Amino acid sequence: MIFSASIQVMPLKALLDPQGKAVSASMKNLNLSAIENVRIGKNITLQVTADTETEALNMVTEACKKLLANPIMEEFEISIKAL
Repeated sequence: MIFSASIQVMPLKALLDPQGKAVSASMKNLNLSAIENVRIGKNITLQVTADTETEALNMVTEACKKLLANPIMEEFEISIKAL
């Protein structure tokens, strides 16, 4: 089966997010001061061939841990669906 995976990678909440902080500051300059605490991450989509959804999830989790996310600075969330 072919599965589609969507991976949301975000900086750990305990760490400073310099991009998010810069965007938050810019919101005030744009008269959008009600928007604050911006955090910027990345969204990754991919397809994986596996026998089961669990197997696909395990492969994508391994890819995240080894390549797609930095576990020291980032956390990730995976969503899988069959195509």
